[in-house]
Amino acid sequence: MKIWAALSEALKGWIGIIRGEAGWERHFSLSLPGLVTALVIFVFFALLSVAIASANVGMPSLEGALAALFVQSLSILALLAGVLLTRRAVPSEAPLLRLLVPGLYALIAYLIAGTLVSLVAGVLLMALWACLAFLFFCLGRRAGNWTRGVSAGFAVLTMVLLVGMPVTLYMLLGPVAAPTS
Repeated sequence: MKIWAALSEALKGWIGIIRGEAGWERHFSLSLPGLVTALVIFVFFALLSVAIASANVGMPSLEGALAALFVQSLSILALLAGVLLTRRAVPSEAPLLRLLVPGLYALIAYLIAGTLVSLVAGVLLMALWACLAFLFFCLGRRAGNWTRGVSAGFAVLTMVLLVGMPVTLYMLLGPVAAPTS
């Protein structure tokens, strides 16, 4: 039940972030255990996403599931890189977990929505990217206390990394991973 409670609280926190309300932080556990909880929830939904996406062709092998989980986890790396690079360019007083924990819950929402949307109308994924960029912008404004410009830069950088890393990995490893005839 802790998963559902954490997701419910994260939703309340994100509503507060988007509205610009004070006290949104109380809905997130901005600590190391809170980060671990968000990571566990992310892995759970990533594995569920793999199972749903492969329902028509059968569950992939262990190696295939781990590879899919790795690709899904690149979004966490994109978020971390976006936060660290933005903080390096514009020094901030905001603690790292204040940005990472809510950001992870945004990625979880994107993972859930993206899985469902890709089953129905994959073309709508671009709209989901725009929504996620907006969430990252709001995160930068509230959690990072950054200006509009810096928050927009953070959102764009994180989205470029989020979309670009899996594509780059595919381009680099695609021929290696392709079956031979």
